[in-house]
Amino acid sequence: MNRPRAMPPAVGAGGDHDPGAPAPRRGLAMTLMVVSSIVISFGGLIIRNVEAADAMQVNFYRALAFTTVIVLILAVQYRRSALKQVRGVGRAGLVAGLLLAGAGLGILEALTHTTVANTLFTLSAIPFITAVLARIFLGEGIGRATLVAMSVAAVGIFVMMSEGIQMGSGYGNAMALVTALCFSSFAVIVRHNRRIDMLPTLLVSGVILGLVTLVARADDLGITLNDLLLSLLWGGVLSGFANWMFIIASRHLVAAEVTLFMLLEFALGPIWVWLFVAEVPTRWTIVGGLLVIAAVSVPALLELRQSSRRLRRGRPSPA
Repeated sequence: MNRPRAMPPAVGAGGDHDPGAPAPRRGLAMTLMVVSSIVISFGGLIIRNVEAADAMQVNFYRALAFTTVIVLILAVQYRRSALKQVRGVGRAGLVAGLLLAGAGLGILEALTHTTVANTLFTLSAIPFITAVLARIFLGEGIGRATLVAMSVAAVGIFVMMSEGIQMGSGYGNAMALVTALCFSSFAVIVRHNRRIDMLPTLLVSGVILGLVTLVARADDLGITLNDLLLSLLWGGVLSGFANWMFIIASRHLVAAEVTLFMLLEFALGPIWVWLFVAEVPTRWTIVGGLLVIAAVSVPALLELRQSSRRLRRGRPSPA
């Protein structure tokens, strides 16, 4: 089994980008993260349209569709060498897959035992946790601009959820923190092994989630056609696409930057529910959401603008 090679630190002290990533690729990576965050943000709308299936039933079919899509991507991309590619991620890929599965299970427990506001507010700490872990294990620093963006986004999440934040269940809040730690650790491992295609880690995650939910609901997996189609759409299209883009973007952005864009999902989710289900958000939800959108969008737009200028001038990308 191939072992991933140790990578040198991605940035210098206080750096804000991967010096090994050409600027146009950084701009593309940011675009991919924005698009994937927009896509996955429709998950809340899907939940609102589920008729009768419970969380475990939805997640079983969601995991089934997700795993199928990842298998198809691997088959198309690598053909006969797909199995070799899966083995190539080694222990790091297996651990990353376990962590991602842990995050998926953790958020389910968190949402079941504490408020949605508590859960999302805790998850908004993911970019900060990721930054700390990346600094310790990868030597990646974050620049002032990214730190400001992260802070503004965190304030936006707090404003959005402030009316619903409560003491809640200690177990639920703890599981939300476990979710954040698992996903941050997953992001750091994927980033550390960026010269290896870590797509198979998603396969590991999907299989584990599928098995756990199968065991939990093996006695009753019958759901309506509406709920089945929504579950397959969520897992196969939304989650499959978003996680694929995450793996690609992680090769060109530092770990904290990649997770920063995830906060866009929290801001856009209530907007889709408002537009399509007429569930009117509060004033503070709108204000906080706009702060998050601004915090995430401005750095991406500035990066794209700088990349475009470099291309027009014919200047070589920073190395």
